[in-house]
Amino acid sequence: MAKIELRNVSKRWGSFIGVDSFDLTIEDREFLVLLGPSGCGKTTTMRMIAGLEDATEGEIWIGDRKVNDLDPKDRDVAMVFQSYGLYPNLNVYENIRFPLRVRKVPEGEHDERVRRASAMVELDDFLHRKPAELSGGQRQRVALARAIVRRPAVFLMDEPLSNLDAKLRVSTRAQIKNLSHELKVTTVYVTHDQIEAMTLADRVVVMKKGVVQQVGTPTEIYDNPANTFVAGFIGSPAMNLMDGTVTGGVFQGRDVRIGGLDHADGDVTLGFRAEDASVAGPGEEAQIAAKLYTIELLGDAVMLTVRAGGALVSVKAPKDFRAEIGEPVGFVVPTECCHLYDRKSGERTGAWHRPQGDGVPSASDAERIATTPAGPM
Repeated sequence: MAKIELRNVSKRWGSFIGVDSFDLTIEDREFLVLLGPSGCGKTTTMRMIAGLEDATEGEIWIGDRKVNDLDPKDRDVAMVFQSYGLYPNLNVYENIRFPLRVRKVPEGEHDERVRRASAMVELDDFLHRKPAELSGGQRQRVALARAIVRRPAVFLMDEPLSNLDAKLRVSTRAQIKNLSHELKVTTVYVTHDQIEAMTLADRVVVMKKGVVQQVGTPTEIYDNPANTFVAGFIGSPAMNLMDGTVTGGVFQGRDVRIGGLDHADGDVTLGFRAEDASVAGPGEEAQIAAKLYTIELLGDAVMLTVRAGGALVSVKAPKDFRAEIGEPVGFVVPTECCHLYDRKSGERTGAWHRPQGDGVPSASDAERIATTPAGPM
């Protein structure tokens, strides 16, 4: 097994910067997810680890070896791509076996290793089939088994679920999670899907335009986004973000007034999660009051959306809540669930103002969690 170290790694093509000063240690057996929108540099980072791209600057270490000058075949990594990359003329058994033949593994070991890998991904009944006879999910499992059979030091997975439909994505995601637990191999997984990141990762690296925005556990990144980009990218729905001004501890924006904030006066962006607020009951003071823009049934709840603070703001309500579009509605937003960001830079300036002694992080504690990566940066 192996630890991966990226030491100030950058990738440039002329004046274009694909990855800028990426500095991170991925621990042995850790499942790390690189998350971000298309073009943020996550796949380029993985390709540099694999040796498919040369780093312009910096060092890449796998275990105790600097691998910058090693060919991909000498780095002891196995890759699973978005495209399955199967050989159409070979059956499933031979597709899984192929890396063993290329690496000249003694033939006496082939059958046992192929069948063990196929069992892990539940393909025992399909070993005789050709790729054309398989579903998309089954083909992806063949690609996984072909990587597993190698017994590499590192798994690299580049958006392996992107070509699957919604139902298959859920089941294959569960399979990858189980395999990660069973194999205990250092894994770097690239995705733009924040649900995949939150469900699979030990740690998540959120990237934007080649720059790391935040590193942390899924819980840390969800509960304490370091900036408005992370806040707006993580979560379904994303965090509500509203522009306004804090004066004397009171945030005010269009149709919004939230008091009790421990923050200096000035222009800020205030954020909170849809599940942290509620509909104001009879006689209860609402911090947000506006007309209902839309109502969506989610099954276990309904999502209410209004226009407030210059943005669309969503709040979850009980599934039996009923209202018509255009009706006035009020929301209660607990002060302790509010996050505050600098209006210009988008960087976090405060959050989680709670009474001490209730087992919940204070503002200073949460600030530290949000801005301190879970590993070296």
